[in-house]
Amino acid sequence: MSDKSIQHLVSVLVNAPVDKAYTYKIPENNTLDIAPGAYCRVFLGNKKTHGVVWDTPPDDVPPSKLKSVDCVFNKTPMHDHLRDFVEWVATYTMNKKGAVLKMCMSVPDALEDEKGDTAYKLPERIDSHKLKSLTAKQQNVIEILRDGHAYKASIIAKKVGCGPGVIKNLAGKGLIEDVTIFATPPCTSPNPDHETVELTEDQAAAATALREYVQNSKFSASLLDGVTGSGKTEVYFEAVAEAIRQNKQILILMPEIALSQSFIDRFKKRFGCLPAIWHSSITPAKRRLTWQGVSTGRTKVVIGARSSLFLPYKNLGLIIIDEEHDPAYKQEDGVLYNARDMAVVRASKEGIPIALVSATPSLETMVNAWNGKYHHHVLTSRFGKAELPDIALIDLKEDKPERGEFIAPSLMTALVQTLEKGLQSLLFLNRRGYAPLTLCRSCGYRFECPRCTAWLVEHRQQNHLECHHCGYHMRVPNECPSCSDTGSLTPCGPGVERITHEIQEKLPQARLSVLSSDTVEDHNELQTKLAEIKQNGVD
Repeated sequence: MSDKSIQHLVSVLVNAPVDKAYTYKIPENNTLDIAPGAYCRVFLGNKKTHGVVWDTPPDDVPPSKLKSVDCVFNKTPMHDHLRDFVEWVATYTMNKKGAVLKMCMSVPDALEDEKGDTAYKLPERIDSHKLKSLTAKQQNVIEILRDGHAYKASIIAKKVGCGPGVIKNLAGKGLIEDVTIFATPPCTSPNPDHETVELTEDQAAAATALREYVQNSKFSASLLDGVTGSGKTEVYFEAVAEAIRQNKQILILMPEIALSQSFIDRFKKRFGCLPAIWHSSITPAKRRLTWQGVSTGRTKVVIGARSSLFLPYKNLGLIIIDEEHDPAYKQEDGVLYNARDMAVVRASKEGIPIALVSATPSLETMVNAWNGKYHHHVLTSRFGKAELPDIALIDLKEDKPERGEFIAPSLMTALVQTLEKGLQSLLFLNRRGYAPLTLCRSCGYRFECPRCTAWLVEHRQQNHLECHHCGYHMRVPNECPSCSDTGSLTPCGPGVERITHEIQEKLPQARLSVLSSDTVEDHNELQTKLAEIKQNGVD
Protein backbone atom coordinates (compact mmCIF):
# COMPACT_ATOMS: atom_id res chain seq x y z
CA MET A 1 0.00 0.00 0.00
CA SER A 2 1.41 3.40 -0.94
CA ASP A 3 2.12 6.18 1.53
CA LYS A 4 -0.51 8.30 -0.19
CA SER A 5 -3.25 5.75 0.39
CA ILE A 6 -2.23 5.28 4.03
CA GLN A 7 -2.70 9.01 4.58
CA HIS A 8 -6.39 8.56 3.80
CA LEU A 9 -6.86 5.77 6.35
CA VAL A 10 -7.43 5.89 10.11
CA SER A 11 -7.65 3.36 12.93
CA VAL A 12 -10.82 3.61 15.01
CA LEU A 13 -11.44 1.93 18.36
CA VAL A 14 -15.18 1.46 18.74
CA ASN A 15 -17.12 1.42 22.01
CA ALA A 16 -17.87 -2.29 21.76
CA PRO A 17 -16.22 -5.34 23.35
CA VAL A 18 -13.38 -5.54 20.82
CA ASP A 19 -9.67 -5.51 21.53
CA LYS A 20 -8.25 -3.75 18.48
CA ALA A 21 -8.78 -0.63 16.41
CA TYR A 22 -10.22 -1.20 12.94
CA THR A 23 -9.11 0.57 9.77
CA TYR A 24 -11.51 2.90 7.97
CA LYS A 25 -11.25 5.27 5.01
CA ILE A 26 -11.52 9.02 5.58
CA PRO A 27 -14.51 10.42 3.64
CA GLU A 28 -13.48 12.64 0.74
CA ASN A 29 -15.90 15.38 1.82
CA ASN A 30 -14.57 15.50 5.39
CA THR A 31 -13.36 18.95 6.45
CA LEU A 32 -12.77 18.28 10.16
CA ASP A 33 -9.56 17.26 11.89
CA ILE A 34 -9.46 13.48 12.14
CA ALA A 35 -6.26 13.12 14.14
CA PRO A 36 -5.98 10.64 17.05
CA GLY A 37 -8.58 11.43 19.69
CA ALA A 38 -11.29 12.58 17.29
CA TYR A 39 -14.76 11.22 18.00
CA CYS A 40 -16.50 9.60 15.05
CA ARG A 41 -19.28 7.27 13.98
CA VAL A 42 -18.51 4.18 11.91
CA PHE A 43 -20.10 0.99 10.68
CA LEU A 44 -19.32 -2.13 12.70
CA GLY A 45 -20.82 -4.85 10.58
CA ASN A 46 -24.20 -3.49 9.49
CA LYS A 47 -24.72 -1.29 12.54
CA LYS A 48 -23.50 2.21 13.25
CA THR A 49 -21.50 2.72 16.43
CA HIS A 50 -19.38 5.45 17.98
CA GLY A 51 -15.64 5.34 18.33
CA VAL A 52 -12.41 7.28 18.70
CA VAL A 53 -9.58 7.64 16.23
CA TRP A 54 -6.75 5.68 17.86
CA ASP A 55 -2.97 5.92 17.64
CA THR A 56 -2.63 2.45 16.12
CA PRO A 57 -1.27 2.46 12.52
CA PRO A 58 -3.85 1.39 9.92
CA ASP A 59 -3.88 -2.26 8.86
CA ASP A 60 -2.47 -3.18 5.47
CA VAL A 61 -5.85 -3.80 3.87
CA PRO A 62 -6.81 -2.91 0.28
CA PRO A 63 -8.89 0.30 0.37
CA SER A 64 -11.56 -1.35 -1.76
CA LYS A 65 -12.41 -3.64 1.14
CA LEU A 66 -12.64 -0.85 3.71
CA LYS A 67 -15.67 1.11 4.87
CA SER A 68 -15.59 4.87 5.22
CA VAL A 69 -15.97 6.75 8.45
CA ASP A 70 -19.66 7.70 8.56
CA CYS A 71 -19.30 10.92 10.54
CA VAL A 72 -16.66 12.94 12.37
CA PHE A 73 -17.94 14.96 15.34
CA ASN A 74 -16.83 18.52 15.85
CA LYS A 75 -16.10 18.00 19.55
CA THR A 76 -13.06 18.37 21.78
CA PRO A 77 -10.87 15.31 20.99
CA MET A 78 -10.20 12.67 23.61
CA HIS A 79 -7.05 13.58 25.52
CA ASP A 80 -3.86 11.56 24.93
CA HIS A 81 -3.70 10.75 28.66
CA LEU A 82 -7.20 9.30 28.63
CA ARG A 83 -6.47 7.08 25.63
CA ASP A 84 -3.34 5.86 27.41
CA PHE A 85 -5.46 5.26 30.53
CA VAL A 86 -7.97 3.20 28.53
CA GLU A 87 -5.15 1.02 27.19
CA TRP A 88 -3.68 0.56 30.68
CA VAL A 89 -6.98 -0.33 32.37
CA ALA A 90 -7.83 -2.82 29.64
CA THR A 91 -4.47 -4.57 30.01
CA TYR A 92 -4.45 -4.53 33.83
CA THR A 93 -8.04 -5.74 34.25
CA MET A 94 -7.83 -8.15 31.28
CA ASN A 95 -10.76 -6.53 29.50
CA LYS A 96 -11.33 -5.56 25.89
CA LYS A 97 -10.13 -2.06 25.02
CA GLY A 98 -13.46 -1.24 23.42
CA ALA A 99 -15.33 -2.22 26.61
CA VAL A 100 -13.22 0.23 28.63
CA LEU A 101 -13.67 2.91 25.98
CA LYS A 102 -17.44 2.48 26.27
CA MET A 103 -17.25 3.70 29.87
CA CYS A 104 -15.61 6.89 28.58
CA MET A 105 -18.34 7.30 25.96
CA SER A 106 -21.32 6.53 28.21
CA VAL A 107 -23.33 9.42 26.71
CA PRO A 108 -23.01 9.06 22.92
CA ASP A 109 -25.80 11.62 22.41
CA ALA A 110 -23.45 14.25 23.84
CA LEU A 111 -21.46 14.07 20.61
CA GLU A 112 -24.38 15.30 18.52
CA ASP A 113 -24.83 19.01 17.85
CA GLU A 114 -26.89 20.81 20.45
CA LYS A 115 -30.34 21.83 19.22
CA GLY A 116 -30.88 24.55 21.79
CA ASP A 117 -34.20 26.08 22.86
CA THR A 118 -36.13 28.99 21.42
CA ALA A 119 -36.22 32.06 23.67
CA TYR A 120 -37.34 35.65 23.31
CA LYS A 121 -35.62 38.97 23.95
CA LEU A 122 -36.09 42.64 23.07
CA PRO A 123 -34.56 43.82 19.80
CA GLU A 124 -31.98 46.59 19.82
CA ARG A 125 -34.57 49.08 18.60
CA ILE A 126 -38.29 49.15 19.37
CA ASP A 127 -40.94 51.15 17.57
CA SER A 128 -42.30 53.27 20.41
CA HIS A 129 -45.54 53.92 18.52
CA LYS A 130 -46.39 50.21 18.54
CA LEU A 131 -45.98 50.07 22.33
CA LYS A 132 -48.91 52.42 22.86
CA SER A 133 -51.48 49.94 21.53
CA LEU A 134 -50.37 46.98 23.66
CA THR A 135 -52.55 45.23 26.19
CA ALA A 136 -51.59 45.14 29.87
CA LYS A 137 -50.20 41.62 29.62
CA GLN A 138 -48.21 42.46 26.48
CA GLN A 139 -46.72 45.45 28.28
CA ASN A 140 -45.79 43.17 31.21
CA VAL A 141 -43.94 40.89 28.79
CA ILE A 142 -41.97 43.88 27.48
CA GLU A 143 -41.10 44.96 31.02
CA ILE A 144 -39.80 41.50 31.94
CA LEU A 145 -37.50 41.49 28.91
CA ARG A 146 -36.05 44.95 29.62
CA ASP A 147 -33.28 43.34 31.72
CA GLY A 148 -31.63 42.31 28.44
CA HIS A 149 -31.87 38.55 29.01
CA ALA A 150 -33.56 36.00 26.76
CA TYR A 151 -36.24 33.78 28.30
CA LYS A 152 -38.15 30.77 27.04
CA ALA A 153 -41.84 31.35 26.30
CA SER A 154 -42.88 29.07 29.17
CA ILE A 155 -40.92 31.15 31.69
CA ILE A 156 -42.32 34.44 30.36
CA ALA A 157 -45.87 33.08 30.37
CA LYS A 158 -45.49 31.88 33.97
CA LYS A 159 -44.17 35.25 35.17
CA VAL A 160 -46.83 37.28 33.38
CA GLY A 161 -49.69 34.84 33.76
CA CYS A 162 -50.51 34.76 30.06
CA GLY A 163 -50.78 32.20 27.29
CA PRO A 164 -48.25 31.55 24.49
CA GLY A 165 -50.45 33.49 22.06
CA VAL A 166 -49.55 36.78 23.75
CA ILE A 167 -45.84 36.12 23.16
CA LYS A 168 -46.31 34.98 19.56
CA ASN A 169 -48.37 38.09 18.84
CA LEU A 170 -45.56 40.33 20.10
CA ALA A 171 -43.03 38.41 18.01
CA GLY A 172 -45.25 38.83 14.94
CA LYS A 173 -45.30 42.59 15.48
CA GLY A 174 -41.51 42.67 15.71
CA LEU A 175 -41.58 43.97 19.30
CA ILE A 176 -39.68 40.92 20.55
CA GLU A 177 -37.36 38.57 18.66
CA ASP A 178 -36.67 34.88 18.98
CA VAL A 179 -33.15 33.59 19.63
CA THR A 180 -31.66 30.17 20.26
CA ILE A 181 -30.23 29.58 23.72
CA PHE A 182 -28.23 26.65 25.02
CA ALA A 183 -28.18 25.17 28.51
CA THR A 184 -25.18 26.10 30.65
CA PRO A 185 -23.08 23.18 31.96
CA PRO A 186 -23.04 22.77 35.76
CA CYS A 187 -20.39 24.28 38.02
CA THR A 188 -18.73 26.65 35.57
CA SER A 189 -17.74 29.37 38.07
CA PRO A 190 -17.03 28.08 41.59
CA ASN A 191 -15.54 30.76 43.83
CA PRO A 192 -12.48 29.47 45.74
CA ASP A 193 -12.82 32.28 48.30
CA HIS A 194 -16.61 32.34 48.68
CA GLU A 195 -16.68 31.34 52.36
CA THR A 196 -13.47 30.17 53.98
CA VAL A 197 -13.17 28.67 57.45
CA GLU A 198 -10.53 28.97 60.14
CA LEU A 199 -8.53 25.75 60.38
CA THR A 200 -6.83 24.21 63.39
CA GLU A 201 -3.06 23.86 63.45
CA ASP A 202 -3.16 20.23 62.28
CA GLN A 203 -5.70 21.04 59.58
CA ALA A 204 -3.72 24.04 58.35
CA ALA A 205 -0.54 21.96 58.06
CA ALA A 206 -2.28 19.26 56.02
CA ALA A 207 -4.08 21.85 53.88
CA THR A 208 -0.82 23.67 53.13
CA ALA A 209 0.77 20.42 51.97
CA LEU A 210 -2.16 19.55 49.70
CA ARG A 211 -2.14 23.05 48.21
CA GLU A 212 1.56 22.73 47.44
CA TYR A 213 0.98 19.42 45.64
CA VAL A 214 -1.57 21.17 43.42
CA GLN A 215 0.78 24.11 42.82
CA ASN A 216 3.60 21.75 41.78
CA SER A 217 1.39 20.37 38.98
CA LYS A 218 2.91 16.91 39.03
CA PHE A 219 1.87 13.48 40.25
CA SER A 220 1.79 12.85 43.98
CA ALA A 221 -0.38 10.59 46.11
CA SER A 222 -1.44 11.52 49.64
CA LEU A 223 -3.38 9.87 52.42
CA LEU A 224 -5.45 12.25 54.53
CA ASP A 225 -5.99 10.12 57.63
CA GLY A 226 -8.24 11.65 60.28
CA VAL A 227 -10.70 10.50 62.90
CA THR A 228 -14.39 11.04 62.23
CA GLY A 229 -15.28 14.71 62.58
CA SER A 230 -11.68 15.92 62.34
CA GLY A 231 -12.46 18.23 59.41
CA LYS A 232 -10.92 16.24 56.56
CA THR A 233 -13.40 17.71 54.09
CA GLU A 234 -12.45 21.30 54.95
CA VAL A 235 -8.80 20.36 54.53
CA TYR A 236 -9.12 18.94 51.03
CA PHE A 237 -11.50 21.78 50.09
CA GLU A 238 -8.38 23.98 50.37
CA ALA A 239 -6.70 21.86 47.69
CA VAL A 240 -9.85 22.08 45.58
CA ALA A 241 -9.81 25.87 45.95
CA GLU A 242 -6.20 26.02 44.81
CA ALA A 243 -6.98 23.92 41.72
CA ILE A 244 -9.91 26.24 40.91
CA ARG A 245 -7.58 29.25 41.13
CA GLN A 246 -5.39 27.56 38.54
CA ASN A 247 -8.45 27.05 36.30
CA LYS A 248 -8.13 23.28 36.64
CA GLN A 249 -10.85 20.64 36.83
CA ILE A 250 -11.39 18.61 39.99
CA LEU A 251 -12.90 15.15 40.48
CA ILE A 252 -14.20 14.18 43.93
CA LEU A 253 -15.02 10.49 44.00
CA MET A 254 -17.54 9.28 46.57
CA PRO A 255 -18.67 5.69 47.21
CA GLU A 256 -22.42 6.37 47.53
CA ILE A 257 -23.26 9.58 45.76
CA ALA A 258 -26.94 9.19 46.67
CA LEU A 259 -26.08 9.67 50.32
CA SER A 260 -24.10 12.87 49.83
CA GLN A 261 -26.72 15.65 49.89
CA SER A 262 -25.21 17.10 53.07
CA PHE A 263 -21.82 17.10 51.33
CA ILE A 264 -23.29 18.90 48.31
CA ASP A 265 -24.76 21.52 50.64
CA ARG A 266 -21.34 21.97 52.26
CA PHE A 267 -19.74 22.38 48.84
CA LYS A 268 -22.25 25.04 47.85
CA LYS A 269 -21.67 26.91 51.11
CA ARG A 270 -17.90 26.82 50.59
CA PHE A 271 -17.70 27.61 46.85
CA GLY A 272 -20.95 29.47 46.20
CA CYS A 273 -22.38 27.08 43.59
CA LEU A 274 -23.53 23.51 43.19
CA PRO A 275 -21.02 20.97 41.87
CA ALA A 276 -21.66 18.79 38.85
CA ILE A 277 -23.14 15.47 39.96
CA TRP A 278 -22.47 12.17 38.21
CA HIS A 279 -24.14 8.88 39.14
CA SER A 280 -26.55 6.35 37.68
CA SER A 281 -29.72 8.16 38.80
CA ILE A 282 -29.25 11.52 37.11
CA THR A 283 -31.46 12.24 34.10
CA PRO A 284 -30.19 11.68 30.52
CA ALA A 285 -30.37 15.44 29.87
CA LYS A 286 -28.15 16.21 32.87
CA ARG A 287 -25.74 13.43 31.91
CA ARG A 288 -25.42 14.88 28.41
CA LEU A 289 -24.89 18.42 29.67
CA THR A 290 -22.35 17.34 32.31
CA TRP A 291 -20.41 15.16 29.84
CA GLN A 292 -20.18 18.10 27.43
CA GLY A 293 -19.15 20.49 30.21
CA VAL A 294 -16.41 18.13 31.35
CA SER A 295 -15.20 17.54 27.78
CA THR A 296 -14.91 21.26 27.01
CA GLY A 297 -13.40 22.13 30.40
CA ARG A 298 -16.26 24.47 31.37
CA THR A 299 -17.41 22.24 34.23
CA LYS A 300 -14.83 22.69 36.98
CA VAL A 301 -15.82 20.30 39.79
CA VAL A 302 -17.45 16.88 39.49
CA ILE A 303 -18.69 14.88 42.47
CA GLY A 304 -19.36 11.40 41.26
CA ALA A 305 -19.54 7.69 41.76
CA ARG A 306 -16.84 5.41 40.38
CA SER A 307 -17.95 5.80 36.74
CA SER A 308 -17.08 9.51 36.85
CA LEU A 309 -13.42 8.48 36.77
CA PHE A 310 -13.81 7.72 33.05
CA LEU A 311 -15.24 11.10 32.01
CA PRO A 312 -13.18 12.95 29.35
CA TYR A 313 -11.77 15.79 31.47
CA LYS A 314 -10.04 18.39 29.35
CA ASN A 315 -7.88 19.93 32.07
CA LEU A 316 -7.94 17.69 35.14
CA GLY A 317 -5.85 19.07 37.99
CA LEU A 318 -6.81 17.15 41.14
CA ILE A 319 -8.52 13.92 42.20
CA ILE A 320 -9.98 13.36 45.68
CA ILE A 321 -11.14 9.91 46.79
CA ASP A 322 -13.40 10.33 49.81
CA GLU A 323 -13.92 7.28 52.05
CA GLU A 324 -11.23 5.51 50.04
CA HIS A 325 -11.66 2.30 52.06
CA ASP A 326 -15.26 1.76 50.93
CA PRO A 327 -15.90 -1.49 48.97
CA ALA A 328 -18.45 0.36 46.78
CA TYR A 329 -15.48 1.54 44.69
CA LYS A 330 -15.24 -1.99 43.29
CA GLN A 331 -17.11 -2.54 40.02
CA GLU A 332 -18.46 -6.09 40.12
CA ASP A 333 -20.08 -6.45 36.69
CA GLY A 334 -19.00 -5.66 33.16
CA VAL A 335 -15.46 -4.30 33.36
CA LEU A 336 -14.19 -5.33 36.79
CA TYR A 337 -12.02 -2.70 38.47
CA ASN A 338 -11.40 -0.85 41.73
CA ALA A 339 -12.01 2.85 41.13
CA ARG A 340 -9.70 3.80 44.00
CA ASP A 341 -6.73 2.04 42.44
CA MET A 342 -7.58 3.12 38.91
CA ALA A 343 -7.88 6.74 40.11
CA VAL A 344 -4.29 6.60 41.31
CA VAL A 345 -3.26 5.33 37.89
CA ARG A 346 -5.19 8.07 36.11
CA ALA A 347 -3.60 10.72 38.32
CA SER A 348 -0.21 9.26 37.41
CA LYS A 349 -1.04 9.34 33.68
CA GLU A 350 -2.32 12.94 33.95
CA GLY A 351 0.65 14.05 36.08
CA ILE A 352 -1.57 15.50 38.83
CA PRO A 353 -1.95 15.07 42.61
CA ILE A 354 -4.44 12.69 44.18
CA ALA A 355 -5.60 12.55 47.80
CA LEU A 356 -7.12 9.48 49.43
CA VAL A 357 -9.28 10.40 52.41
CA SER A 358 -10.53 8.15 55.21
CA ALA A 359 -11.02 7.79 58.95
CA THR A 360 -10.31 4.06 58.57
CA PRO A 361 -7.84 3.69 55.67
CA SER A 362 -7.67 0.38 53.84
CA LEU A 363 -4.72 -1.89 54.50
CA GLU A 364 -3.42 -1.40 50.95
CA THR A 365 -3.39 2.37 51.39
CA MET A 366 -1.75 2.17 54.83
CA VAL A 367 1.02 -0.05 53.44
CA ASN A 368 1.66 2.48 50.66
CA ALA A 369 1.82 5.25 53.26
CA TRP A 370 4.16 3.26 55.53
CA ASN A 371 6.42 2.44 52.57
CA GLY A 372 6.64 6.09 51.59
CA LYS A 373 4.73 5.79 48.31
CA TYR A 374 1.99 8.08 49.68
CA HIS A 375 2.41 11.24 51.73
CA HIS A 376 0.72 10.64 55.09
CA HIS A 377 -1.16 13.48 56.80
CA VAL A 378 -2.87 12.67 60.10
CA LEU A 379 -5.62 14.57 61.94
CA THR A 380 -5.83 13.18 65.45
CA SER A 381 -8.60 15.23 67.04
CA ARG A 382 -12.15 16.24 66.17
CA PHE A 383 -12.85 19.72 64.90
CA GLY A 384 -13.85 22.41 67.41
CA LYS A 385 -15.30 21.16 70.70
CA ALA A 386 -16.67 17.94 69.27
CA GLU A 387 -15.77 14.79 71.18
CA LEU A 388 -15.66 11.19 70.08
CA PRO A 389 -18.68 9.14 71.22
CA ASP A 390 -18.49 6.53 73.94
CA ILE A 391 -18.56 3.01 72.54
CA ALA A 392 -19.71 0.00 74.56
CA LEU A 393 -19.79 -3.64 73.52
CA ILE A 394 -22.74 -5.76 74.62
CA ASP A 395 -22.18 -9.46 75.38
CA LEU A 396 -25.46 -11.10 74.38
CA LYS A 397 -24.52 -14.16 76.45
CA GLU A 398 -24.67 -12.04 79.58
CA ASP A 399 -27.21 -9.40 78.53
CA LYS A 400 -29.69 -11.75 76.91
CA PRO A 401 -32.70 -10.48 74.94
CA GLU A 402 -36.09 -11.97 75.74
CA ARG A 403 -36.99 -15.19 73.93
CA GLY A 404 -37.93 -14.42 70.33
CA GLU A 405 -36.38 -10.93 70.54
CA PHE A 406 -33.03 -9.56 69.40
CA ILE A 407 -32.49 -6.24 71.17
CA ALA A 408 -30.51 -6.54 74.42
CA PRO A 409 -32.19 -5.07 77.56
CA SER A 410 -29.35 -2.56 78.05
CA LEU A 411 -29.72 -1.34 74.45
CA MET A 412 -33.47 -1.00 74.89
CA THR A 413 -32.88 1.04 78.05
CA ALA A 414 -30.53 3.35 76.14
CA LEU A 415 -33.13 3.76 73.38
CA VAL A 416 -35.79 4.70 75.94
CA GLN A 417 -33.50 7.23 77.61
CA THR A 418 -32.56 8.77 74.26
CA LEU A 419 -36.23 9.02 73.30
CA GLU A 420 -37.08 10.74 76.59
CA LYS A 421 -34.39 13.35 75.89
CA GLY A 422 -35.97 14.13 72.52
CA LEU A 423 -32.92 12.83 70.64
CA GLN A 424 -32.63 10.43 67.72
CA SER A 425 -31.25 6.88 67.63
CA LEU A 426 -29.83 4.90 64.71
CA LEU A 427 -29.94 1.10 64.66
CA PHE A 428 -27.77 -0.29 61.87
CA LEU A 429 -28.18 -3.83 60.58
CA ASN A 430 -26.72 -4.85 57.26
CA ARG A 431 -29.52 -7.28 56.54
CA ARG A 432 -32.64 -6.33 54.60
CA GLY A 433 -35.86 -8.28 54.86
CA TYR A 434 -37.43 -9.92 57.91
CA ALA A 435 -35.23 -12.99 58.51
CA PRO A 436 -32.20 -14.42 56.67
CA LEU A 437 -33.35 -18.03 56.98
CA THR A 438 -36.60 -19.95 57.22
CA LEU A 439 -36.66 -23.56 58.43
CA CYS A 440 -39.12 -26.24 59.46
CA ARG A 441 -39.25 -27.01 63.18
CA SER A 442 -40.53 -30.51 62.47
CA CYS A 443 -37.99 -31.88 60.00
CA GLY A 444 -35.28 -29.20 59.86
CA TYR A 445 -35.82 -28.39 56.18
CA ARG A 446 -34.17 -25.10 55.16
CA PHE A 447 -35.39 -22.99 52.25
CA GLU A 448 -32.60 -22.42 49.77
CA CYS A 449 -32.39 -20.95 46.25
CA PRO A 450 -32.79 -23.62 43.54
CA ARG A 451 -30.39 -21.65 41.32
CA CYS A 452 -27.45 -20.86 43.59
CA THR A 453 -28.19 -22.72 46.90
CA ALA A 454 -28.07 -19.54 49.01
CA TRP A 455 -30.59 -19.31 51.86
CA LEU A 456 -33.85 -17.59 50.91
CA VAL A 457 -34.53 -14.40 52.89
CA GLU A 458 -38.06 -13.80 54.16
CA HIS A 459 -39.62 -10.46 53.20
CA ARG A 460 -42.76 -10.36 55.31
CA GLN A 461 -44.22 -7.20 53.80
CA GLN A 462 -44.27 -8.81 50.35
CA ASN A 463 -44.99 -12.29 51.81
CA HIS A 464 -42.26 -13.96 49.81
CA LEU A 465 -38.86 -15.62 50.16
CA GLU A 466 -36.10 -14.08 48.06
CA CYS A 467 -32.55 -14.90 47.03
CA HIS A 468 -30.37 -11.81 47.39
CA HIS A 469 -27.81 -13.21 44.96
CA CYS A 470 -29.78 -14.02 41.81
CA GLY A 471 -33.20 -12.49 42.53
CA TYR A 472 -35.21 -15.75 42.62
CA HIS A 473 -38.31 -15.46 44.79
CA MET A 474 -41.36 -17.49 45.81
CA ARG A 475 -44.45 -17.07 47.95
CA VAL A 476 -44.14 -18.18 51.57
CA PRO A 477 -45.83 -21.62 51.60
CA ASN A 478 -48.36 -22.71 54.20
CA GLU A 479 -46.68 -26.07 54.75
CA CYS A 480 -43.21 -27.54 54.68
CA PRO A 481 -42.33 -28.81 51.17
CA SER A 482 -40.36 -31.67 52.76
CA CYS A 483 -42.64 -33.09 55.48
CA SER A 484 -45.92 -31.28 54.62
CA ASP A 485 -46.34 -30.16 58.22
CA THR A 486 -48.36 -26.94 58.59
CA GLY A 487 -47.54 -24.15 61.03
CA SER A 488 -43.98 -25.40 61.47
CA LEU A 489 -42.10 -22.83 59.38
CA THR A 490 -39.97 -20.52 61.55
CA PRO A 491 -37.97 -17.42 60.58
CA CYS A 492 -34.45 -17.51 62.03
CA GLY A 493 -32.37 -14.42 62.75
CA PRO A 494 -33.20 -10.73 62.35
CA GLY A 495 -33.45 -8.43 59.34
CA VAL A 496 -34.38 -4.74 59.38
CA GLU A 497 -38.09 -5.57 59.12
CA ARG A 498 -37.93 -7.76 62.23
CA ILE A 499 -36.01 -5.18 64.25
CA THR A 500 -38.52 -2.52 63.18
CA HIS A 501 -41.40 -4.73 64.34
CA GLU A 502 -39.71 -5.26 67.69
CA ILE A 503 -39.15 -1.52 68.19
CA GLN A 504 -42.77 -0.79 67.28
CA GLU A 505 -43.94 -3.18 69.98
CA LYS A 506 -41.55 -1.88 72.64
CA LEU A 507 -41.75 1.83 71.77
CA PRO A 508 -45.13 2.42 70.11
CA GLN A 509 -44.85 6.20 70.64
CA ALA A 510 -41.58 6.46 68.65
CA ARG A 511 -41.54 7.72 65.07
CA LEU A 512 -39.67 5.23 62.88
CA SER A 513 -38.09 5.35 59.45
CA VAL A 514 -36.55 2.38 57.65
CA LEU A 515 -33.83 2.91 55.04
CA SER A 516 -32.97 0.01 52.76
CA SER A 517 -33.08 -0.83 49.07
CA ASP A 518 -36.52 -2.36 49.71
CA THR A 519 -38.01 0.88 51.04
CA VAL A 520 -36.19 3.38 48.79
CA GLU A 521 -36.27 2.76 45.04
CA ASP A 522 -34.40 5.71 43.55
CA HIS A 523 -32.15 8.67 44.30
CA ASN A 524 -34.95 11.25 44.57
CA GLU A 525 -36.94 9.14 47.00
CA LEU A 526 -33.87 8.66 49.16
CA GLN A 527 -33.16 12.40 49.21
CA THR A 528 -36.77 13.06 50.25
CA LYS A 529 -36.55 10.54 53.06
CA LEU A 530 -33.23 11.87 54.33
CA ALA A 531 -34.63 15.40 54.30
CA GLU A 532 -37.62 14.25 56.37
CA ILE A 533 -35.31 12.66 58.93
CA LYS A 534 -33.22 15.82 59.13
CA GLN A 535 -36.02 18.41 59.17
CA ASN A 536 -38.99 16.69 60.79
CA GLY A 537 -37.07 14.20 62.81
CA VAL A 538 -37.66 10.57 63.66
CA ASP A 539 -36.94 9.00 67.01
